[in-house]
Amino acid sequence: MSEPRLTFKEMCARFDVTPRTLRYYEYIELLAPEKEGRARYYGPREIARMTLVLRGRRFGFSLEEIRQWLLIYQQKGTKPQLEAWIAMADRQLEALAQQRAELDVAISDLRALRETAQKGLEG
Repeated sequence: MSEPRLTFKEMCARFDVTPRTLRYYEYIELLAPEKEGRARYYGPREIARMTLVLRGRRFGFSLEEIRQWLLIYQQKGTKPQLEAWIAMADRQLEALAQQRAELDVAISDLRALRETAQKGLEG
């Protein structure tokens, strides 16, 4: 029994990405589908990589950071990849906490200005 493969169109639909995005991920070597003529087929490895890429993007990692992280697995294996992941996650958690603090200040300032404006209308 052969492993399931997705066509280009099926891959776009499954991950809700545009054809342009999928081609770009291939261009920057995040994905390497099998090619038969002009057709592209994505097996379990590529499906797993796409899942990781989209998860990484959701957490705010750059495509280059994700590409380098995936490359560690190919070159050095699981343990170094997990160590790199922990370091990346720690950096990103710190950056996200800083962004949240900045957002909290902006929200507080905006609320105060809105209240001042509301009082100006009432007074």
